[in-house]
Amino acid sequence: MAFCTNCGTEVEDDVAFCPSCGTKMAGEDAKASPAKAAKSARTASPAKAARKIKYELEGGQLPVVVCNLEEGDEMFTESGGMSWMSDNIVMSTKMEGGLFKGLGRKLSGESFFMASYRAKGGPGLIAFASSFPGSIVARELAPGESIICQKRSFLAAARTVTLSMHFQQRLGAGLFGGEGFIMQRVTGPGTVFLEIDGAAIEYDLAPGQMMKVDTGNVALLEDTVKLSVTTVKGFKNILFGGEGLFLTTLTGPGHIWLQSMPIENVAKVIIPFLPKWGRK
Repeated sequence: MAFCTNCGTEVEDDVAFCPSCGTKMAGEDAKASPAKAAKSARTASPAKAARKIKYELEGGQLPVVVCNLEEGDEMFTESGGMSWMSDNIVMSTKMEGGLFKGLGRKLSGESFFMASYRAKGGPGLIAFASSFPGSIVARELAPGESIICQKRSFLAAARTVTLSMHFQQRLGAGLFGGEGFIMQRVTGPGTVFLEIDGAAIEYDLAPGQMMKVDTGNVALLEDTVKLSVTTVKGFKNILFGGEGLFLTTLTGPGHIWLQSMPIENVAKVIIPFLPKWGRK
């Protein structure tokens, strides 16, 4: 067995890339202990000092985050994610991390290209609006700290933050957990903004504590939380309960964010009212 030098995940020896963060597996450090692998990663590429971004959340249930950048501060978002900005914000668009990471972002629900914005010649202002009625969660990540997110949840982040895809390693969670095999992993250091469908409800799970969640209501979770799938018990519950056959189970320790109005549920309510000619 080997260990990823970026996140410390245990990986089979013949695997070329880490299934959790996409980092290329190579060298003897990957075959060392997780602690040695993490130490090697810090030595090889020390994290930049992340300056906390000043921001304000506006708009209520149609939220937008307005960020006040100091000169030299830089943020990034998916292509087309910016809403408005001051005239001293310099924009550049590129395929972050090369072809492999670009494809990984595409699979995890983001765009192939990412746009960067940097304040030049003084302080600047830039705003990012949510694409759906709901909430924006702001999180200050420490170096190496990660959050696992549903697809499409990434809104914007400081330049020091890393966005990558996260694989569900359990077959059942990937097939029936509501999020599929591929989710998003956001790793610090730095400030990140994530969008949630509807209201964001937060819980702290103690070690071993479980929360059973309907498909689609899982929004974000710390990477210490385990995601699995359980079967709804009882024939009548399955047939008439309206919850389907499976529920997502989140097991602590760690913090979780649940969303009250998944966009898939909204679509199910709207579809019966659409004209038949508008359906496929």
